[in-house]
Amino acid sequence: MIRAVLRGCGHYLPQRVVENAEFAATLDTSDEWIRTRTGIERRHFAAEGEKTSDLAIAASRAALANAGLTGAELDAIVLATATPDQTFPSTATRVQAALGMHGGFAFDVQAVCAGFVFALAQADALIRVGLARRVLVIGAEVFSRILDFSDRGTCVLFGDGAGAVVLEAAEGIGDATDRGLLATDLRSDGRYNEILYVDGGPSTTGQAGVVRMAGQDVFKHAVVKLAETGAAALARAGLGPADVDWLVPHQANLRIMTMTAQKLGVARERVVVTVQEHGNTSAASIPLALSTAAGEGRFSPGDLVLMEAIGGGLAWGAAVLRW
Repeated sequence: MIRAVLRGCGHYLPQRVVENAEFAATLDTSDEWIRTRTGIERRHFAAEGEKTSDLAIAASRAALANAGLTGAELDAIVLATATPDQTFPSTATRVQAALGMHGGFAFDVQAVCAGFVFALAQADALIRVGLARRVLVIGAEVFSRILDFSDRGTCVLFGDGAGAVVLEAAEGIGDATDRGLLATDLRSDGRYNEILYVDGGPSTTGQAGVVRMAGQDVFKHAVVKLAETGAAALARAGLGPADVDWLVPHQANLRIMTMTAQKLGVARERVVVTVQEHGNTSAASIPLALSTAAGEGRFSPGDLVLMEAIGGGLAWGAAVLRW
């Protein structure tokens, strides 16, 4: 059986660091208020003129270096983003050109905060059916460009960043002991569009718009749906929560991550948490956390890693990876 095995990972955060205290000058908020409710301490904002593709390119180069590969050795790029450089063409094609990848194909995926999990599933499918052997999967966002800085319920939550992984085809025996992606679970429910969305778009206002969120509603959905999709992905792999060595959740809110881990029965010390350093980076948050933890040497060969995320749409999903 062909498996999509993780060959390397990398990430990039813009240089500008925005501490919680910066928001207190213009909003009715404080460092303590933000930390207590979200776990966020700081976030990174892209510099003027720094685009989503710039962040994605930097993260991709780090992932390729970690994998010992060049862009020319890739067959495909799948880039998850809700903040593309342009309406078209895809931001992925900009990355393709910058990496010197002149063959193969590149495209974007849009599932907001769940985008990286959706992109992983696409890359896994491409590898399994033989359309690609090596796929670069990226999550990259510049959310600072679509925030209402008068709305303390949203603007303090998000940051900019990018993460990437290189997946490569390898033979497995077809059971849960294989290395690589073992299972994914993808879901969406458009009935909840209006609890987390951007109030703009090419066919509506003709402008990008800004993030609007009903925070309490999103919170309630997140905890239940993340636990359900995580359990479903594990079941598809013939595994259960007791088999999980590491939970790498979407880094949106520390309370959501803690409650989801409790529902799944995963110990707190086995949850990778990086939200304090970069806030909610949407599609970039899981690969950022994955790359950070890998760089710290937290994963060992054979470890079972569960990744899960939920975002606007609502769209949510999970992926099970044997390190």
